[in-house]
Amino acid sequence: MKKVIYTEFGGPDVLRLLDAEEPHAGPGEVRVAVRAAGVNPVDWRLREGQVLGAHPITLPAGVGLDAAGVVDEVGDGVEGVAVGDQVFGEGTDTYAEFSVLSGWARMPAGLTFEEAAGYPSVVETALRVIREVGVQPGQTLLVSGAAGGVGSAVLQIARDRGITVIGTAGAENQDYVRGLGAVATTYGAGWVERVRGLGRPDAALDLAGAGVIGDLVELAGDPRKVVTIADLDAPRLGVRFSNQAGSMKDALAEAVRLISDGGLHIPVQKSYTLGEAAAAHIDSRSGHTRGRRVILI
Repeated sequence: MKKVIYTEFGGPDVLRLLDAEEPHAGPGEVRVAVRAAGVNPVDWRLREGQVLGAHPITLPAGVGLDAAGVVDEVGDGVEGVAVGDQVFGEGTDTYAEFSVLSGWARMPAGLTFEEAAGYPSVVETALRVIREVGVQPGQTLLVSGAAGGVGSAVLQIARDRGITVIGTAGAENQDYVRGLGAVATTYGAGWVERVRGLGRPDAALDLAGAGVIGDLVELAGDPRKVVTIADLDAPRLGVRFSNQAGSMKDALAEAVRLISDGGLHIPVQKSYTLGEAAAAHIDSRSGHTRGRRVILI
């Protein structure tokens, strides 16, 4: 099978599309013929050699955590899913023609493989950081980097829970952020004052790593009310860096509920082939994403 791998840490040029042995489902796992794989910032962070405790890397390594595809192998002890089922979920080395998933759910009706591949990690992350930051219904949450994949999920989940969101995004994404139920403003010079003019946030999330941790702490009033998924230096200011994933099974169940009820939609901004994995990483790292980027197999 074809698979994207890297044998050394470095820039996107270390990625190679090579022939590799097919993986097989172990106990409690399923194997899928991958139709699409989600592109997440963690993919290029790991490729660069950033130290992320939840994802230790042994070289040579594959790439990718999220996938949507067709089950073609079911491991021992697995119930409720059969060969031929269309599923989406989280696994290992998903930039490949076949991948083993450790957490999955059946794809909601009407969702394409391309769309489905964009949901697993971002929904789990969104649910986790909302929980960790402690924001409650009726309160106001400030989201820096509101237009990306996780931001798109956070805004819609918060809306479903009765949480008011102030979201920062580029000028070109203001209408998009408003369309997801948030109060939108631009980042850049004067953004702190603009946020103050919109309301007092009870908590804040940094989803973009734009060097705004100090400002978020000032706006929220307490470093314990701020959580980041993008700034590795944030703990120096007493802010939690969230990277310990929660239950993917629970996250996917919530995703299926919201998608089926029409309360969650994350658009795909751009799709790539396996051979374009390096370009996908370059685009993902540059930011300014509206929704998701995925690789089609």
